[in-house]
Amino acid sequence: MNAVLRHADILRANAQVHLTRATLTAERPRALHGHDFYELFWVQNGKVRHHLPDGTQTLAEGSVVFLSPGQTHALQGRGEHALVVSLCLHPALVKALVDRHPSLAGHLFWSGKGIAQHHRDMRELAVLNHAAVQLERSRCDTIAAEAFLLPLCAELTTDIYPADAPDWLISACRAARQPTVFRDGATGLVALTGKAHPHVSRSMRKHFGMTPSDYINRIRMDHAARALTTDADSVGQIAADCGIPNMSHFHKLFRAAFGDTPLQYRQKLQRQVVQPS
Repeated sequence: MNAVLRHADILRANAQVHLTRATLTAERPRALHGHDFYELFWVQNGKVRHHLPDGTQTLAEGSVVFLSPGQTHALQGRGEHALVVSLCLHPALVKALVDRHPSLAGHLFWSGKGIAQHHRDMRELAVLNHAAVQLERSRCDTIAAEAFLLPLCAELTTDIYPADAPDWLISACRAARQPTVFRDGATGLVALTGKAHPHVSRSMRKHFGMTPSDYINRIRMDHAARALTTDADSVGQIAADCGIPNMSHFHKLFRAAFGDTPLQYRQKLQRQVVQPS
């Protein structure tokens, strides 16, 4: 029979979250365990074998896992220096978040499709660990717990990547949101992967249902739309900043994405702004 961990035994009075850092041994766990709380953990260092009811998987450094009450699992170190950071989260805290932020439904803790898993690169992992330190220094009450959770949830639900996509492709797609990358078009995305263009193109079609050019152009048009509503730059300047100096091509892409020309889009949004009296 699986042991069940309870938040009442872990959370101190008035706390909504408890953070634990644990170095895992290579000894195989005797059994899986469950819990009546939401758990978030990530691999801080090394590799970890994640035992689940239907088998095991290897988690590399940067793997982030979201578990809900009732799900059972166990962790085992692979090699030396396997370190995980784990958060015990009060059930009421997590349920209140999705009530206030409906866009979270279907993702992470709220996916309803089993255990959700994501990956953080070295820079993202450093940001996550900095936030964890701030959480440790707090009272671990509702506001501190939400200050930690909401930025992470917002980032992970901004661009949901296919679960079966390889890490190298997801990492490149995340980095492609930077102007220094998307200005170079599909070439910039492919260069990040270190792989041949045909291989990247096949992988993108398989996992994302689009070509590298389609993916980059979607990012470019999102960037252009934000610039049109927040900056005073000319349409030509914005197009060049997206890496598309050909205005005819830029207009074609923007109209396909938003149904308006760039100028029509800007004017429409400006008319909706209420000017102060």
